[in-house]
Parts: sequence; structure tokens; C-alpha cells
Amino acid sequence: MSSKHLVDPELLPLLETFPPMTLTTEALPGVREAMRGMLPPLAPAPPGMAVEELSIPASEGHPLRVLVYRPTGRAAPVPAVLDIHGGGYVVGAPEMDDARNRHLCATLGCAIVSVDYRLAPEAPHPGPVKDCYAALAWMHREGAALGLDPARIAVMGASAGGGLAAALALLARDRGEVPLVGQVLMVPMLDDRTVVRNARDPHPYAGEFIWTQDKNHFGWSSLLGCEPGSPGVSPYAAAARAEDLAGLPPTLITTGALDLFAEENMEYARRLMRAGVATELHVYPGAFHGFQMNPDARVTRAHDRDVDDALRRILGL
Repeated sequence: MSSKHLVDPELLPLLETFPPMTLTTEALPGVREAMRGMLPPLAPAPPGMAVEELSIPASEGHPLRVLVYRPTGRAAPVPAVLDIHGGGYVVGAPEMDDARNRHLCATLGCAIVSVDYRLAPEAPHPGPVKDCYAALAWMHREGAALGLDPARIAVMGASAGGGLAAALALLARDRGEVPLVGQVLMVPMLDDRTVVRNARDPHPYAGEFIWTQDKNHFGWSSLLGCEPGSPGVSPYAAAARAEDLAGLPPTLITTGALDLFAEENMEYARRLMRAGVATELHVYPGAFHGFQMNPDARVTRAHDRDVDDALRRILGL
């Protein structure tokens, strides 16, 4: 059943301009190359901000690239956010989030570390979350040299990045090595079982655009190395698999009403609240997955204000 009549009119042009994308093992190299070609080189940092590319060690010994955004001229350490880019676990790079990270650094006065984690299927679970944890541990251990406050670190991500941020928050809670003050999960990809549920009982109005059932199946299969919905999937791969959500930090979850992830996002928020976690949930009417790619739409501006406000609270700004 078509949901186009429910789309926010300001978002309709995005559907006309977004290039069609087929995700298969054969098509993946071409998709990655095309996406890399769409990413401009990093611009010079504006006054009052430093932007640098660093290489840090990962747990398995390979170099891990991070982009670091931090305000300059601050006497006191600043809070920091680990940013994890989206891309269905199979595509993407930190540069995708460059505009948002510069905005947050300039507007909130916080530092952002954006991690270039390994992608599936070449690096299936636990490769991506291990890379993200390595970046988080580095921020906590070495960040003071860059003027970061190790006692005020949050994790943030969109789509697959939101799924990794949620899994990382679980891992940090369970290891007890890096305290987190919050997690910001934007349209997060949390539950591999959505593939099975949607095949059995398709949502009549969600998942028609941008990130669809077939792409979801490919992304999860690539990350897990098995069929989505299989028994024994780790919660550090699919956070919704976690049986106990108690003890997680304050959380913001955003989702579009027409997003394939809408129901799994709302369910995760419900479970967080039942576990005593301070949780804020926003569902944006007329919004499909990826709607933030239209930065001028009123619904996107509302989403971005909600993220800014939540980070202010989480980071104590």
C-alpha cells in the first residue's frame, strides 16, 4: 500500500532526487564508490574550532581513523560526543556527518569524535562495535590531552550508527570501564527481527522509501553473517535483543512515522522507560528514513532542535 500521500509535502522533492540504490554483494563496491564521490573533502575549520583527522589504535592492532571536532580557546575541559555514522552497516564514512558535527561543536561548545569503523560484510559483528568501543575507550583514556572531559562523554548515531551507539552503550554498561552520560539514537537500526516481522506482516505505511525491506535484509545479513532473526544474535550486534536495559544512560530516540524502524524504535523507548531509564522519544509525522537529508524542511529543523536540546541536557551545557 502506498504511503506517499502521508509524506510531509516539504519532503517530497527529496524522493525525486534521491538516487535509486540496490544493495547486493555485487552492487556494494559501486554503491560505496558512488557515495565516496558525493562526499566533499573536509573544509578548513572555522574560527574558534579545530578539525583534525587522527589515527588511533584499535583493539585488534589495526589503525582506526577518527575525525575530531573541538572548540578552541577553552580553559576548562569540554564534554564530548562519540559520533557513529550511518549506512546500514555496509556503507558510509565519518564525513557524512561533517555538517552536523561542526554545527554541534560550534553551537553547544562540545567536542565530537567521529569514528571510521570497519564495515560489513568484510568485517561482520563484532568488528564494527569493537572499533567503536576502541574509539570510546581512547576518548576516555587520552581525551584530556585534547581538552575533553572524560566524565562527560555521550554516544550518538543515526540509522546503523544509532544501532551501534545503542549496542555500544550496552557494552560500556556491562564492561564498566567508560561511564556514559547519555545516548542519542537518531532513527536507529536496532532490531534484526524487524526483517522477519515485516516479511510476515508488512507495515502498510512504513518502509516504502529510502531504506526498504530488501535493504534491511541485506544490511543485517551482512553484519550478522546469518539470516536476520536467527537465534542467538548478540545484543552488542542488535541492541533490541538485550533482555535487560536497566542502568543505561539518559536516552533520546528519534524516528519518522513512515520509517521502517518506527515500531522497533518506539518499542525500544517503551522498554527503556520500563527499565527506569530517562527516555525522550520523538516521532515525526510524514517523515521517512533519511528525511534529515533535506535540512531546510520544517520537520528536519524540528528534529535537529530536539537533538541539540537533548545534548545540552545530557552534557550539562
